[in-house]
Amino acid sequence: MKIKDRLALQFTLLVAAILLLFSFAIYSVSEHYRQEEFYDRLKSRAQTTCRLLVKVKGIDKDLLKAIDQNTLSEMLDEKVLIFDKENEMIYSSVDDKLLTYRKSLLDEVREKKYIEFHQGENEVIGLFYQDDSEPLVVLASAYDTFGHSKLANLKNTLGWGLLAGIAVTVGLGIYFAGNALRPINRINGQISLITAQNLSQQLDEGNRKDEIAQLAINFNTVLDRLNKAFEQQKSFVSHASHELRTPLAALKSEIQLGQRFTASNPDLVEVFNNLSSDTERLISITNNLLFLARSLENVGNLKMAPVHIEDLAFLAKEELLAAHPDYEVTIGYETIPENENETVIKGNEELLKRVFSNLLDNACKYSSNHQAQILISSNAKSCIVKVKDNGIGIGQEDISHIFNPFFRSSNASGVPGFGIGLSICQRIIELHHGHISVTSELGAGSEFRVQLSHV
Repeated sequence: MKIKDRLALQFTLLVAAILLLFSFAIYSVSEHYRQEEFYDRLKSRAQTTCRLLVKVKGIDKDLLKAIDQNTLSEMLDEKVLIFDKENEMIYSSVDDKLLTYRKSLLDEVREKKYIEFHQGENEVIGLFYQDDSEPLVVLASAYDTFGHSKLANLKNTLGWGLLAGIAVTVGLGIYFAGNALRPINRINGQISLITAQNLSQQLDEGNRKDEIAQLAINFNTVLDRLNKAFEQQKSFVSHASHELRTPLAALKSEIQLGQRFTASNPDLVEVFNNLSSDTERLISITNNLLFLARSLENVGNLKMAPVHIEDLAFLAKEELLAAHPDYEVTIGYETIPENENETVIKGNEELLKRVFSNLLDNACKYSSNHQAQILISSNAKSCIVKVKDNGIGIGQEDISHIFNPFFRSSNASGVPGFGIGLSICQRIIELHHGHISVTSELGAGSEFRVQLSHV
């Protein structure tokens, strides 16, 4: 889950919890107030009934019952029972609906003077009444229709309000989280553009005050250190390779001169041949390292021009066959381009020719028949070149490492090579913003795929 979504979710849960607690508190307080108010009404009704029964002369139970019945519209299912000290019921407001009671309840009322409790959905009060007359116990019960109706409306209001509040919170949470993290998204976008070729690029440091700005400042500092380390490394490789070329060239000349004077001695001939071979290997490694270092140094000054991919393929083929006449290379189209621009790319001719020369050389070198095939195709955006062979192939465990400098596949130890060519190819393709990949099977050959954007 993204930080933005996590922040929005946490904010929503927090606000939802607050709204839920607030709604519960309001509902609980309202319910408590309703009960207190309704109990007061029942108490008032019980006291009024007792006063009328005891104090008003000339009022009998039937008349009092008629008065109670005429006020039943105020409280639904109202019942009032009055008991004397012998627990005999001396008055009931209704005849068909009796309030369930027991002797212990009446005794509890006399002891506590006043009690409140529920009986089913009805609220009930017990009141001990004594006013210069025989002490009476009154039980009054009713259902608070109006109060429960108000609570139901309040419950619905709070419920819909809670849902609306959560919905608004979700929207605001996503908005504010996205707004708060926008600088980080901007930094991520800038970081994604930083590659080994532009380590000098700096991130936007904003106001240089908040935590995100400090993160950008620290990252820029790390980039600067990394860039300096890369520059030092490239400078060392370049200078070391350059300095090695002179003594190696002198050594090669000395060996060639020595070979002229040892033609009559077979042992010395073999020694000098081995020295010559090893010197050629050192010169090849040095030249490759120098090429790799200079390609890193001169990336900003790289000359790009439109070039036909077919021309590069044929130039690479001619160069390879000139050095190895026994090699065989065929060039063809996998799909015929609809127009000539589909095989025209913008790049450096010498560097791209180096890529195809290396790939063809490897394909022929690692094949027993020394044959390779180039297939050219294109689509709406890219030109694709495949270099195929039927050679020894590459193990699946080695494929992810073959573009690393000086790495050689475990089954290639018997074939001359240094493990630098493919890393140079990858570096050149990256300089041209392209992509190189490989598919291979042991004993069945390999296929290198180069994809470059056409003009």
